[in-house]
Amino acid sequence: MKRMHLHIAVADLETSIGFYSHLFGVAPTITHSDYAKWMLDDPLVNFAISQRGTKTGLDHIGIQVESERELAEIKTRLDAAELAMVSQEGTSCCYAQSNKHWVQDPSGIAWETYHTLASIPTFNDSEMLNETESACCAPKAQTVQVMPKSKGCC
Repeated sequence: MKRMHLHIAVADLETSIGFYSHLFGVAPTITHSDYAKWMLDDPLVNFAISQRGTKTGLDHIGIQVESERELAEIKTRLDAAELAMVSQEGTSCCYAQSNKHWVQDPSGIAWETYHTLASIPTFNDSEMLNETESACCAPKAQTVQVMPKSKGCC
């Protein structure tokens, strides 16, 4: 089973937790001082918000998978799309350790495909997130960019 993942950077975490709890009809599954996540079954989505001192708004979109086999299938499809990709194994981000592949769509929106391996007690390993423009652990924009299609056949 695959689950859509949306991560939004917010200006006020507590106010946003209140709003989204009303919208979804449930409290967050996970709450930290800078982060909250809802693992919803209806709609089937992993919805996360964070307040990490970055620009507010959509941070990235993703697909969370339940197995390495599903992650490999998505990577194969992304490879076929000829996008520059950043792959991370055992990376720590958003209070979880995961295997991931990052790309940017043609509009520049970061997409994360990942398989969560375990929960961790910190947002990430280095806690040096302020060096990026992302509320999450997405690679810097210049490291994940759209590659032009090859000039070959078709």
